Amino acid sequence: MELTVDRVTKQYKSKIAVDRISLNLTKGVYGLLGENGAGKTTLMRMICGILKPTSGEIKFNGTDVSHEDYRDVLGYLPQDFGYYPDFTATEFLHYMASLKGLTKHRSKEKSAELLELVSLTDIAKRKIKTFSGGMKQRLGIAQAMLNNPKFLILDEPTAGLDPKERVRFRNLISNLGSDRIVLLSTHIVSDIENIAETILIMKNGQIISNKSLHDTMKTVNNKIFECTVDNKTAKNLTSLYPIINIRQEKEKIFLRLVCDKKPYENAISVSATLEDLYLYHFSEVRKNV
Repeated sequence: MELTVDRVTKQYKSKIAVDRISLNLTKGVYGLLGENGAGKTTLMRMICGILKPTSGEIKFNGTDVSHEDYRDVLGYLPQDFGYYPDFTATEFLHYMASLKGLTKHRSKEKSAELLELVSLTDIAKRKIKTFSGGMKQRLGIAQAMLNNPKFLILDEPTAGLDPKERVRFRNLISNLGSDRIVLLSTHIVSDIENIAETILIMKNGQIISNKSLHDTMKTVNNKIFECTVDNKTAKNLTSLYPIINIRQEKEKIFLRLVCDKKPYENAISVSATLEDLYLYHFSEVRKNV
């Protein structure tokens, strides 16, 4: 299976939301990382066939995503998916299954299977309005999986979830990526770092990096530093560099920062995380001093 994005652009009047993007996705989990307004949701809505590109083509296994048959292989969880609060989880999945063309028997069978998969079986007869944010998101995954899609698109699926729910959700997504294409968009960096095999970094409507997690991290090798300094030095450093972490340590201040070269004589180079890389690419303060 293969999704091909070929020189795709989306323009709204004078604003270019997506700018000549080309991608080739095969089986596995892809993390789409970028700040708000980078064009992530616009790109995904075009990949889903909801929006038409201004120019370029998007094809799945050689067929344009505007073709009706594409719906049979696509699962989509938007950032704010719609649900009926007075439906139970089971009723909601049966309703969504009917919209996707499943038979009554298949709908019942598949709904039960997916409720088990997302750990909602015990509360399947509760109304959705009583669900926590994590329960609703897991139900959202279940509805996206009703047609056993070959391509699953998830837009900010862990936003608003507590740490326990996020871990549960990440594990679920990781398992789903073993036999399909999963495209996961988020600005919660740790979610991508823990499950994505390939990191797509999007900035100003363009994909500026498309590499494995290992190769992506090479970008910030020897660019992350830690030091413990006095107040005056801390103020100076925070005005010059993106600060990842800052904390008071008695009369000193501990700093973790992003810098292209050693920022202070007593600073030490440390191993980088994906969050460090995010700040390296997206912080407004990038100075080489």
